[in-house]
Amino acid sequence: MTTSILFDPLLPWSFITTLFGMVLCGLGLSLWRGLSGWALRTLAACVVLVALTGPVMQQEERDKLDDIVFLVDDRTASQTLGDRRAETSKAFDTLQQRLAARADTELRTIVVEDGPDNSGSRVMAALSDAVAEAPQGRIAGAILLSDGRVHDIDRAPNIPAPLHLLHSGREDDWDRRLTIDNAPAFAILGEEIQMTLRIDDLGTAAPSDTQVPLDVSIDGAEPQRFEVSVNTDIELPLILPHGGRNVLQFTTPMVEGELTDRNNSTVVQINGVRDRLSVLLVSGEPHPGGRTWRNLLKSDSSVDLVHFTILRPPEKHDGVPVSELSLIAFPTRELFLEKINDFDLIIFDRYKRRGILPSLYLENVRNYVEEGGAVLIAAGPDFATAESLYRTPLAAIVPARPTARIYEKAYRPEISDIGQRHPVTAGLKQEFDGEWGHWLRQIDLQPERGDILMTGVDERPLLVLDHVGQGRVALLGSDHAWLWHRGYESGGPQLELLRRLAHWLMKEPELEEEALWAEATGQKMRIIRRSLTDTIDPVIVTAPNGETQSLDLSETTPGQFETLYDGPEIGLYRLENGEHNAVIGLGPAAPIEFVETLASTEILAPLVKQTAGGISAIEDGLPRLRDVRMGRPAAGRGWIGLTQRNAYETLSVTQIPLLPAWFVLLLSMLLITGAWLYEGRR
Repeated sequence: MTTSILFDPLLPWSFITTLFGMVLCGLGLSLWRGLSGWALRTLAACVVLVALTGPVMQQEERDKLDDIVFLVDDRTASQTLGDRRAETSKAFDTLQQRLAARADTELRTIVVEDGPDNSGSRVMAALSDAVAEAPQGRIAGAILLSDGRVHDIDRAPNIPAPLHLLHSGREDDWDRRLTIDNAPAFAILGEEIQMTLRIDDLGTAAPSDTQVPLDVSIDGAEPQRFEVSVNTDIELPLILPHGGRNVLQFTTPMVEGELTDRNNSTVVQINGVRDRLSVLLVSGEPHPGGRTWRNLLKSDSSVDLVHFTILRPPEKHDGVPVSELSLIAFPTRELFLEKINDFDLIIFDRYKRRGILPSLYLENVRNYVEEGGAVLIAAGPDFATAESLYRTPLAAIVPARPTARIYEKAYRPEISDIGQRHPVTAGLKQEFDGEWGHWLRQIDLQPERGDILMTGVDERPLLVLDHVGQGRVALLGSDHAWLWHRGYESGGPQLELLRRLAHWLMKEPELEEEALWAEATGQKMRIIRRSLTDTIDPVIVTAPNGETQSLDLSETTPGQFETLYDGPEIGLYRLENGEHNAVIGLGPAAPIEFVETLASTEILAPLVKQTAGGISAIEDGLPRLRDVRMGRPAAGRGWIGLTQRNAYETLSVTQIPLLPAWFVLLLSMLLITGAWLYEGRR
């Protein structure tokens, strides 16, 4: 119980002060005039003035409150390096025991895990939240067990007590770090890109190596090893090997003694895109749909088109040499012998043998396909005759044989069962709402190999695709696709079909019929397997630590199987399904927790100094705990201080007036009466 004197004035203090001034003036006048009884009258006035101030004696019954101490345990990823986790846990347990044994102390522990979305150590945010929930008058201090690498120093709380840092770093710590700068999101195939690679040795105890090994792997293949300089920016020229996503992994082997190998490797994902597509279009005699292919290819600014049309009708016989028929010299030798490999796609639109392209040139086209090229044949009536391209060396790569029959009647093209699963024709019904218009001619084909994607009259093959060697061939058994383009009977998805067909022939990754890939969102990946088969085997996922897991996929749309997978850690994952393989990197290329791995006090030092706290290393031993007064230094050699706040809770309050009204009235009357009697005697 505590006792104190309080004042509860009955009148404003300004009025009481004025009355007190009047009493002093009267006292001075009495002394100057030599009046009698001035002392008693002054005492009576003072009694009344004191009574007006309302003096009371207040007695409080108090319950002392414990001081609050925060103990923050940083358990983020960087705290797992070396023996930091074990040393920090040991220090945490010891401090818990000491603070629990400290009199009048409430311990509040804060455990900080990795922040979401690679935001790093959110230590200050966690401490701010805890401080906001605690009464400010009870906070005696905070002790932070960390490596000092916090990533939210701007969230530091305004703590009214000392903040101490016990850092987990060691004096002989060192680490090797690999970083890649200015890696582009995409690159043009065939063009060189520049990336900056750097390997740094951090820490005073780092070895004095000047050259270290560097392994470079593309799409999970066997890595190539190079020797590179340390602590130097290295300009790395690179040409992407293929279109689509290229996954590049750069690794320098771990050296004994370094803190971690988590920052010895980085994964860069770059999309390869074609700059210009080179297409050779060779048209036969003019027909109503002759400009269809030209318009389609010219509408794409990324396509370089070389187009030749053979204008002379086959029935014309005027004795003019073939070499003199074209408006300009037809560079057949240059196109079909010398520069044929410069083309990404060759299209024969209703072309037939006329002696312009000898068998040697067409045989070279066949070799071009087998070595990775692409040919599309849009067949017209001539394809069913003796002058057909099938009667040339191209027969070895054409997937269907003409039967010499031509159907001249209306039919509606339909997508076959396998066409529903093939990316060239899958979803075309949804692309074009409503019924497709009729075509009026079809060349009868007898399939020999490949996949039949579309059918026509009596379900006869209309569109056949095939892989030949390293290249691809497509055969369209009609020259009436242009009817859709002209809107005949509401038309159809002609442009989308021909676009997909051309891109499949040019091996665009998104149109591969047998493919395995994954799309990443944070630490979650969506694994996608496209196949023409009805069922597929499970996908084997190999994590960065070497552990494997078998995942079953379910069919979401015809020909496409998917599943979701949560990656347990950041790094490169390998996917395998039969002979199909893929790699994908999960998480950021450089996790923020492993960018700076050496313990540091620089970030927290200004905040610690502002609160008069202290910094010491756990490896030097835990400091002693002392009580300090507010505003005094709270750290010294081998000790840290906690402020005694002496906070309390008031349970009850009792107030007793020191001058009751009856007592003031009686005393003042006695004094005034005494003054009157004294003056009367005189």
